[in-house]
Amino acid sequence: MDAMPHELPDALLAEATRIAGQLVEVQTRVNAQIDAALAELLPEVHRRLGVADAPPVDLGDLVNARITGSSVVVTPAAVASVVPLSPASVTTTRSARRAVTDVLTGDDDRLVVIAGPCSIHDPAGAVEYAEFLARMRARHGADLEIVMRTYTEKPRTEVDWKGFAYDPFLDGSSRISVGLVATRMLMCRITDLGVPVAAEPLNALTPQYVNGLVTYNGVGARNVTDQTARERVSGFSSVVGFKNSPEGSVDAAVQAIVAARAPHEFLGVDAHGVSAQLSTTGNDTGHVILRGGRTGPNYSATHIASTRQKLAARGLPETIVVDASHGNSQKDHRRQIEVVRDLAAQIAGGEPAIRGVMVESNLVAGRQDLDQRHPERLTYGCSITDACVDPGTTEEMLAVLAEAARSRRAAG
Repeated sequence: MDAMPHELPDALLAEATRIAGQLVEVQTRVNAQIDAALAELLPEVHRRLGVADAPPVDLGDLVNARITGSSVVVTPAAVASVVPLSPASVTTTRSARRAVTDVLTGDDDRLVVIAGPCSIHDPAGAVEYAEFLARMRARHGADLEIVMRTYTEKPRTEVDWKGFAYDPFLDGSSRISVGLVATRMLMCRITDLGVPVAAEPLNALTPQYVNGLVTYNGVGARNVTDQTARERVSGFSSVVGFKNSPEGSVDAAVQAIVAARAPHEFLGVDAHGVSAQLSTTGNDTGHVILRGGRTGPNYSATHIASTRQKLAARGLPETIVVDASHGNSQKDHRRQIEVVRDLAAQIAGGEPAIRGVMVESNLVAGRQDLDQRHPERLTYGCSITDACVDPGTTEEMLAVLAEAARSRRAAG
């Protein structure tokens, strides 16, 4: 399963390809053993249950009528066995989860800032950006708990590139096993640097591939009303946030918080990829993420007050994170700093509910289109999904937020 040299823009992807190839071989053998065991054991089960041999029927137009292929994929347990977490990585995630939780509950008077690319597409660029954030964490640690956006899955309104986890070579080859291995390797590398990571899982299976690595999981605007998403995060070990819906409904996020705080029983999969009934305790870290909507931004003091009222009416903590991008920046990355300045003024003025801010930032400002026929032509460090601000602007926003946190602290 070795890839051609031109397919390997980064050493991490080369190693992920090598690992995935060997794990797929193992899983193929495991699957064959499962099939053999079932063929041996099921006839006896049929006999005990009195199941008669069914006459042959043609199911060609009824089963898998639109499935064109099925490939073996690596399992979370197998990937974890060959890409283990280092002590440094474990320390990063454990301490960051505690810190973010404390900020959201008010036990820590700092601000959480979740900053980074709209999506990850280049491991080398992601690591370089993580090194930048490591410096920012050292500079602003007294006032900010900075977490890196490390989003390798992207929700699409229609049809487009679905993210690094699904198409890591950016060429439509959809080598998912490589993408899953590479995602875990990348998060290990970033957390090894002391930078905690945030993610936005879209699939019920993908979180297990990065188990123990993610500090903060966001449920996106398109998924906030999805019952299965709410059930899943009720069992997450990470902190979770819920964005308002694309239309701007904050009620949808509030309902999601209520649902995720409750225990659930649902159908999922275990670390070996086998169907399992999962039981959860409920996740009490859930909170609203205001990201704007089709009617416009929703970060003003009036919007914050309204959201607080909605949370209080349901007996929920009045805890809010604001996304400075998306609808709040009206899809103009350059307006993020305006949003941040407004939020900073509210925070400095004593607004207690705003506990965190999200910004979309990358090594190069703006965005570019992906040509899957020539991914090698991409500009290094520039987003291929939503436009981002550059490190200089990010530094300015972080400084503004740090000053706001200090002012609120001084005001008591």
